[in-house]
Amino acid sequence: MYQLDITLKRGQNLAARDRRGTSDPYVKFKIGGKEFFRSKTIQKTLNPVWEEGTSIIIEHLREQLYIKVFDYDFGLQDDFIGSAFLDLNSLEQNRPIDVTLSLKDPHYPDDDLGIILLSVLLTPKEQQTEGFQTQSIRLSDLHRKAQLWRGIVSITLIEGCELKAMDPNGLSDPYVKFRLGQQKYKSKIMPKTLNPQWREQFDFHLYDERGGIIDITVWDKDAGKKDDFIGRCQVDLSTLSKEQTHKLDLPLEEGEGYLILLVTLTASAAVSISDLSINALEDPKEQEEILKRYSLLRMFHNMKDVGFLQVKVIRAEGLMAADVTGKSDPFCVVELNNDRLLTHTVYKNLNPEWNKIFTFNIKDIHSVLEVTVYDEDRDRSADFLGKVAIPLLSIQNGEQKAYVLKNKQLTGPTKGVIYLEIDVIFNAVKASIRTLMPKEQKYIEEENRISKQLLLRNFMRMKRCVMVLINAAYYINSCFDWDSPPRSLAAFVLFLFVTWNFELYMIPLCLLLLLTWNYFLIISGKDNRQHDTVVEDMLEDEEDEDDRDDKDSEKKGFMNKLYAIQEVCVSVQNILDEVASFGERIKNTFNWTVPFLSWLAIVALCVFTVILYFIPLRYIVLVWGINKFTKKLRSPYAIDNNELLDFLSRVPSDVQMVQYQELKQDPTHSPSKRKKNNPG
Repeated sequence: MYQLDITLKRGQNLAARDRRGTSDPYVKFKIGGKEFFRSKTIQKTLNPVWEEGTSIIIEHLREQLYIKVFDYDFGLQDDFIGSAFLDLNSLEQNRPIDVTLSLKDPHYPDDDLGIILLSVLLTPKEQQTEGFQTQSIRLSDLHRKAQLWRGIVSITLIEGCELKAMDPNGLSDPYVKFRLGQQKYKSKIMPKTLNPQWREQFDFHLYDERGGIIDITVWDKDAGKKDDFIGRCQVDLSTLSKEQTHKLDLPLEEGEGYLILLVTLTASAAVSISDLSINALEDPKEQEEILKRYSLLRMFHNMKDVGFLQVKVIRAEGLMAADVTGKSDPFCVVELNNDRLLTHTVYKNLNPEWNKIFTFNIKDIHSVLEVTVYDEDRDRSADFLGKVAIPLLSIQNGEQKAYVLKNKQLTGPTKGVIYLEIDVIFNAVKASIRTLMPKEQKYIEEENRISKQLLLRNFMRMKRCVMVLINAAYYINSCFDWDSPPRSLAAFVLFLFVTWNFELYMIPLCLLLLLTWNYFLIISGKDNRQHDTVVEDMLEDEEDEDDRDDKDSEKKGFMNKLYAIQEVCVSVQNILDEVASFGERIKNTFNWTVPFLSWLAIVALCVFTVILYFIPLRYIVLVWGINKFTKKLRSPYAIDNNELLDFLSRVPSDVQMVQYQELKQDPTHSPSKRKKNNPG
């Protein structure tokens, strides 16, 4: 076996495939007909510089390395630029070699399409006994993927100034893309402005003690065509001192204007991977230190450090066979928001044992722990085997549980169970304050696409929310029409009483009484919450459609070319989802779906009731207005937020409730029965 290390350096004099005489090139690498690496896309250039590296384990040198270069076209079929082959038998081993490859098009063999410059290193790997050897070879790459970050880069995108106008109206719709290694972040779009105010904060992981370079590009959003490039800049983290906030004014290259950022480098949070024998919570001294760190006495110390999470990934049983041998090579990915750690791979096994402990810092107690099992494939992307999503607030400390693995959409079971033991320790005051702050965005999310079932599901969810309001209006109107004289009489007397005695504090008081009423209904066993089978059925239909879409993802049909229509449909789809989720989250707050949030709402409503009862409204409005007018003077770079919307963003919608619910294990696949059938 051999390890092939490839560094894609740059391209020169590539063929132009766009109307403006440029291209947006990217490169694909294949061996044995299977793609194993794709480079990033470099915008608007014929001389791209990539400086990207990849590695692959190969069994023999008979296969050629196949390189294909494409021009990226947003929403359309990507244009082929050229291809080249590299004969691996011709490479000298154990020595880096610079290679220059001329690109050719089989249909136009005489055309000069440019060259690609690579650096390759071919290293032989000694094979010993099957199993351990293969594992040791592949684990080097796996550990590189699972390495622990050594610091956090906290970035606040404040604003842009005097950006270049890209639209006919003399304005732009700018947004910003950030990239540090494989980590990416995209800001929101600011419509029709050359001086956008973003006020967005996010974190990147810092893996290299020497720092790294953050690539920043600014784009103008265009509906129906490719987005326009406004400019680029970079931040060299090695030049910034740690534990200090730096205000950076970054002029844009290849464009006009500049960006204003705040960048802070801090030491790494308590993130670790260890074996079961090294358990922090079983050591009395370490456990005492952790409990002390999150005690109420330290409620205002380091507000970003809300809690501590320990996950024991013990084993899985009865996994799906992903390889032609009837086995799998499973490994586990443990994710908490943007923190992502991996186990080692257990080869040729459907009942793997990992016995690993992962620890994370909790920044938001309303986060969801995701554990995904994959099958490792040497020459292509990993195959999905199953997944579970566990809200931190639903975890029972110290209990080892068998979780039934679900499909990608988390709507139904797939084959196998995974055994986890999870402990959560957190400070309730910090968690409550963090609830009223903006929710952390995930950097890696699937891009939205048109789905008939998803559009129908969101429409039905919104319709159900609207029907609640319509039914309430019908009920009130029936009181006016005296359809039921006793009910109308009671409503009339109540109207006179409330109107005559109304005070502003009665509004939060009524909401408080509604929460209390629902709480007593639940504890008395008269739970009026209904299991949402409608949403569940729609999610299953959507899963079937997604499966069909995955099979056809390589075929670019007519819909992809009508990008403008697609974007409008996706926007409508997302708006319906947001409106429906908003209504469902209000309902689920009063339904005690998440008791922590409902108790927090009770405390807030009690405070509002007391304030409105004792303090005249004019003073409250006066304090509110002074705070709003002086906020930017007191803190020029403060991030705007709405506490009510931030609170509701932590309440799960009906769709999320279906995704997070724990499935019951099939008794026919219990561990004991499986062990009897498979004693090995």
